[in-house]
Amino acid sequence: MSLVAFTALATVTLLLCVMTGPDRDDLDGFYTGYGSLSPMRNGLAIGGDYISAATVLGTGGIIALTGYDGVVLALSTALSLMLLMFLLAEPLRNAGRFTMGDAFARRMPGRSVRIAACVATIAALLPMMLVQLAGAGDLLAFILGFSGDGLKTGCVVALGALMISYAAIGGMKGTALIQILKMVMLLGSGAVVSVLVLHRFAWDPGALLSAAAQGSAAGPAFLHSGLQFAGGAHPRLDMITSELTVVLGGACLPHVTMRMYTARSAREVRRSMSWAVSTVALFMLIIAVVGFGAAALVGRAGITAADPQGNTAYLLGSQAAFGADASWAETMLFTTVTTAIFLTLLASVAGMILACANSLAHDVFAHRRRQISPRREMTLARGSALVVGLVAIGLATLVQHRNLQPLVTLSFCVGASALAPALVYGLFWRRFTRTGLICTLIGGTLTVYVLMTGTNLVSGSPTSAFPEHDFNWFPFTTTGLVSIPLGFALGWLGTVLSARRAADEQRRQYEAVEAWILAGANKSSPSGD
Repeated sequence: MSLVAFTALATVTLLLCVMTGPDRDDLDGFYTGYGSLSPMRNGLAIGGDYISAATVLGTGGIIALTGYDGVVLALSTALSLMLLMFLLAEPLRNAGRFTMGDAFARRMPGRSVRIAACVATIAALLPMMLVQLAGAGDLLAFILGFSGDGLKTGCVVALGALMISYAAIGGMKGTALIQILKMVMLLGSGAVVSVLVLHRFAWDPGALLSAAAQGSAAGPAFLHSGLQFAGGAHPRLDMITSELTVVLGGACLPHVTMRMYTARSAREVRRSMSWAVSTVALFMLIIAVVGFGAAALVGRAGITAADPQGNTAYLLGSQAAFGADASWAETMLFTTVTTAIFLTLLASVAGMILACANSLAHDVFAHRRRQISPRREMTLARGSALVVGLVAIGLATLVQHRNLQPLVTLSFCVGASALAPALVYGLFWRRFTRTGLICTLIGGTLTVYVLMTGTNLVSGSPTSAFPEHDFNWFPFTTTGLVSIPLGFALGWLGTVLSARRAADEQRRQYEAVEAWILAGANKSSPSGD
């Protein structure tokens, strides 16, 4: 039944992309979908891009295995989107046109700025794409009941090809429709499962938490902080920096920020973000209920037997909510849950491929010394989607047998350590210079990649990516303790060391567009390239 549902869903969503895809020379249609979505639909699309399969499966697993720490992670995830809503959404929409490179080039015209933005975009999103693609094979194996490595690899390749098609054919509007459908299915099916879980415990949250603590094999520690990081050298500090990384990094990932450019006005971007924050907060509540339900009804042993990291806890909790003898209607509902997860995988990677392809085509190829026609830029964007997707598929097949948690963390760390400082400085600091921006983007990204090799997620523990080795020289789960302050420091240092004449000129350029960026004034002015 799940296989039939997956096939039908893939066919329908691909047809939607073909029907809504832009013409060959319609750049506004491909990059922004004409800004044609209402605030509610655009908010659902933003929430869909923000909620990846790693969020659904990973956060659900952490809640089921570590309890309180997982709930804090879910709250941090919702808080991150609120940060984007209140601090960055409107200035980003005012400053940018199609990509994050546009937002930076508004005040610092130049190809080097656009190339640095493209490098940071790919560095932030490629690891997350590998996680989603590699996890697709394991998820389908779990749902459909096969275990062969060849079949898993085939699933990765087939799903990757489908995701490339979504991005290349549908553009922004096509992927937005898929994200909306994904959020409706996730919220609808998740809400029903949450109700069933609470019903199993007589609508008593206290009874659910007590049963979850007992099933977790951790006892009272399950309902207190510190269980997730208990094995580390500095558990309290590790937890704080991990949550800070999620709050700063999640809000600034390029596939999320690109949705700001699809709103027609500042008022609409505010309303869209209100819908996005509400839907994400509601889904975080659903994940918490289902995660605790998995701990209570399945138990830690059953969860880790299916997956040591607990990535199948959301599905196991949903399955357990129906009981041993599920009716036909309950079987159909569980099929809806699995189909929603399947669509989440497809939609998440399609959005990330689109963000990388847009940046490559628009920031790198379209802004050379010689301008290119809209039709050629559209061809380059679709070709870039193909190249990015093929690279992601190839790498995913190589890493699919490893623990992929370091790659998820890597994406959030780049967002928090390189993109967040660059956006905050670039949108709000008058003295910020081109040198400071490039130092932040490139220096912050390189710092994260170097430090990540020494974290305890990569080596030094049985659950690390390389459990047979131990080169754990940075004993934390994330790089945020060093990389976040260093990212901000590099931007400040690069600005201070910039030539005075160049710094004064770039300050005047910012002051010329400051009212536009911060308040949307003079929106008809030409873009600064």
